[in-house]
Amino acid sequence: MAIEKIRVGIIGAGANTCQKHIPRLQNIEGVEILEVANRSTASAQRVADKFQIPTVRSHWQDVATSENIDAVLIGTWPYLHCEATCLALKSGKHVLCEARMAMDEAEARTMLKASYDHPNSVAQLVPSPFTLRADQTILEFIDQNMLGKPLHFQFNFHSSVLTPPSDSLHWRRNKKYSGTNIMVLGIIYESLLRWFGPANSVNAQARFITQQALDPDSGSEAEIEIPDFLTVQMEMRNGMLGSLSMSEQDLHADPPHIKIFGNEGVLYYEFKVDGKLLYGSKNDSEMKEVSISPEKEGRWRVEEEFVQAIRGQEEIEYTTFTTGVEYMKFTEAVNNSFRNDGESTIIPMG
Repeated sequence: MAIEKIRVGIIGAGANTCQKHIPRLQNIEGVEILEVANRSTASAQRVADKFQIPTVRSHWQDVATSENIDAVLIGTWPYLHCEATCLALKSGKHVLCEARMAMDEAEARTMLKASYDHPNSVAQLVPSPFTLRADQTILEFIDQNMLGKPLHFQFNFHSSVLTPPSDSLHWRRNKKYSGTNIMVLGIIYESLLRWFGPANSVNAQARFITQQALDPDSGSEAEIEIPDFLTVQMEMRNGMLGSLSMSEQDLHADPPHIKIFGNEGVLYYEFKVDGKLLYGSKNDSEMKEVSISPEKEGRWRVEEEFVQAIRGQEEIEYTTFTTGVEYMKFTEAVNNSFRNDGESTIIPMG
C-alpha cells in the first residue's frame, strides 16, 4: 500500500522548530515541507535554504490558507497561536501548535471550539517533554500503592536570570507575546495533570524582581508585566496538596525537580528530559534510583504522532487541545490569585 503523502507548511521557524520539528518531520517517510513563513522574509529564506523548503511566504496567512499543503506547524510565540490555528483549521488544514497553547484561557477555548468545528482535522499541541521518560513508571508507583496514600508534592524550578536589567526583554517575559503564561508554569502543570488530574484551587504569590527591560520592538525601556518569582499552593481534586516554587533569579540553583510524598514512600524526579527517578520507602535508609525498563520509557514522538493521526493510524495523546485548555485554566487562576494578593482562586470544571 502506498504511503499517504502529507504536505506541510511552517508558520514560525524559531530555534525549537528548526532543531526538532523540521528535521524530524522530514525524516518521516511521505512527509514534505513545502512552505515556510517567519517573522521576516529574510529569516524565512534562511530556513528554506537550510532545509531545502521550496516556497517562502511573506505572510503567515498565505501558509495557513495555501492549497498546496495539508498540515500546518505553528512554531511562533503564543501571541499568534489562536489566530493562526483557527485560520488553518477553517482552511481545512491539520494543525500542530507549539506549547504554551495560547495567550490566555479565552483564546485556548476559542482554539478548542475551532477544533470541534472541524473534526476531520487533527489538532495537536507540542507536549511538555520533561517527564515523558518516566510518566508511565510514576503512574505505576502511584497505582500500585508504592507511596501508600499520596499526601502532597513539592515542585521546584529555579534558574538563572532570563532578562537581566537593561537587557532586551525576552519574549517569555513580554506580555505582548506571551500573554498570561509565566515561565514554565503550564509545562509543569501538564505533567501534574498526567499523574494527579486537575487542581481544584490555587493560592499564588508573585514578584517582579527584574522590573524593567528594553522593548526589542521600540528600543525604549518597558515595564515587565510577567513575574520572575512565583509560589503556588494548590489543592488537587483528588485531595492531594501541592506546592510550586519558581524563579528566574537564582544563581547556582539546584536542578529542577519534584518530590511526591506518601505515607509509605517518596518519589523524586529530576525535571529534565533524561531525568533520574528515585524512590524510597518508609523502611529505606535512603532513596535509590529506579531503573525504567525500555518498554515503559516514554520518548519524544510528537511529529510521528501527528503524522500517524493524520493517516488515521492512532489518536493524539500528547497533547490534545483539551489538555491545553486545562493548563491555560490553571495559568489564568494563578494570575488571578497573585494579582489579588494571594486570594484563593477556584479553577472551574469543564
